[in-house]
Order: sequence, then structure tokens, then C-alpha cells
Amino acid sequence: MNHLPPSIIDMLKERKLATSEANYFVQHLDLGGDANAADGITVIMIVFHTGKVLFDSINRVMNDPHVTQFIIIDNGSSEKVAQMLRDLKEDHDHILLVQGHGNIGFGRAANLGAILANQPWLVFLNPDAMLQHDCTRRLIEAARNQPSPCIVGARLLNPDMSEQRGARRGEVTPVTTLVSLLHLFKWIPALQKYEIHYEDQPLPAGPAPVPTISGACFAVSKRDFARLKGFDSNFFLHVEDVDLCWRAREMGGTVLFHPQAEVVHEGHTSRVEPMFVERNKGNGLTYYFKKRAKGKGIWRMAYVWLLSPVIVSVSVARAMTRKRLRDDEDSDLPAE
Repeated sequence: MNHLPPSIIDMLKERKLATSEANYFVQHLDLGGDANAADGITVIMIVFHTGKVLFDSINRVMNDPHVTQFIIIDNGSSEKVAQMLRDLKEDHDHILLVQGHGNIGFGRAANLGAILANQPWLVFLNPDAMLQHDCTRRLIEAARNQPSPCIVGARLLNPDMSEQRGARRGEVTPVTTLVSLLHLFKWIPALQKYEIHYEDQPLPAGPAPVPTISGACFAVSKRDFARLKGFDSNFFLHVEDVDLCWRAREMGGTVLFHPQAEVVHEGHTSRVEPMFVERNKGNGLTYYFKKRAKGKGIWRMAYVWLLSPVIVSVSVARAMTRKRLRDDEDSDLPAE
């Protein structure tokens, strides 16, 4: 942490990055310069007990000639993984590694990465996602000269190279969420119109507007991320990407899905308890719906409050069907 500003070091030592503090730093991001005229890319990766696939993902970033800076925010790793990350940083000057602050949540960690970025373009990448050829360059090129703020999401692929669910989505509402979580459209055809996942639809010829992309891999200029004031750090895990897309569109910006910018997304590699993940997802969804309903009338708020406990319950129930990976994340790491 030697290269961080003293004020951030102090916060990390105290294992806190409060929402007000995170917002302060995001609001003071450098807004100067024209991102459209620049090419430098910072990749930001948030790490938390990911397992072997983490180093596969890191190697893809290291081999990308378009990446100028690589920021890894370690929200919590085993000591072996943490040391491997430190060794990696020692061998590569363009890596900035932040450790020792504990799990401050994805949104806060991502905001911290954006603050520390020294390039005009940001690519946020999950630690279980493998960049494919020319992905980062294609994302940046698609974002140039678009209505601001602009977010461009990659096409997510399963390991068998089929398109993964979630990379291009419609409007996320309480009804569409329940239809999606419960796959109700399979049993009630009339609900098909509420299905918001587009992976079964034909691919567009080029970058195309969609309401929502996935946070697993997307690009945004540092200037636009500052205009958006970063992620809402009230989301601890999940749904912060949905909220960011909504806010970009509310500001008159654009959200694009790029069919030729691809990543292979392993998914479900975390050693974290599924109940913890799904509970945070359910809580994030209800917070998002309540946030959007503010000022829209009493009936809109009542509708959200009525469905919120159902959404959380469904999310928790989903966790019961998921098998937790073994705790020993070191056992399948590459040999040193």
C-alpha cells in the first residue's frame, strides 16, 4: 500500500471506507481531458476467495497489449493467494495491488480502483472472467463519441462458448425479476413478455443499446464514471451494475451491449457461502426497487414493499439448491 495517498491508507488500516468517504473521493476524480482522444486502459479487478480461475483471468489481462494499468483490489484472500498476488506485483510495474482492508464490498472496492486509476478508460473485470482477443479495445472503441455517460458491456460466454445469461437484459423490475428467478415464463406462456434476458435472441451486427448489461466485464471512461459518482456503495454485492446502467440512462447516456467483445465467464467459482451471496443479491434488488420507486407515488412504493420480501425469500431459497465449493481455495492453485 506504499503507493496510495495517506488518507486512503488510513481508511484501509481502519478497515473502513464509509459511503460518505467513498462518495467524496469519487466526486473529486479528475474530470479533465478528453477520453475520446486517448487510448490508455486501466483494468480493475475485485478479488475475494475466487480460487484457481483467478490466475487464469489475471494471465489474460497480463497478455492484453491494450492494458496500460492493472489494479487488483483484494477484498480477502487466503494467505497463499495474497502472497502470490504480492509476488506478481513485484514482477510487474503496471500492477497496483491493494490489500489489508478486509471485505469492504464490491461497489466500494470498485470505486477505490477507479480513484487510483491513472488511465482515461476503465474496464471492470470479474476475477472469474477470461478476456478474449481484442475485447478491451473493442469495448473502448464502441464507447467513443457516444452520449455521456456511456457504459459498454461485453458478451459473456459459458466455457462451452454458448452465450451466458445476463450479458444483455431488459428493464429490471420486481415483476420481471420474479418471472426470471422462478422461470415462470416456462410454465405460463403469457409471462414470456416479462422475460428480460436476451441471450436466445439473434446477435446484433454491432454494439446495440440495451437497458442493462452485466458488471462481469464492461468499459466506461473515467470521466463518465465520475459523472455517475461511481457505484452506489449501499450495494454490498450484486445489483450495483443494474443500478449503474439505470442511472446512466436517467442522465441521458447510453448503455451498449457489444456482441464482438467477448469474455469466457466461469461463474460460481467463489468459495463464499451461497446463502451469503443470494441474501445480498435479494437485499440489493429490494434496495434498488425502493430507490427507483421514490417520488413515484404511494401505489408504486406499496407495490415494491409488497413484493420485496418475496424477492428476498426466492433468492434465499435459490441458495439452498447451490452446492458450496470446498473451503480450501489453495488446493487447486497453480504450482509456485
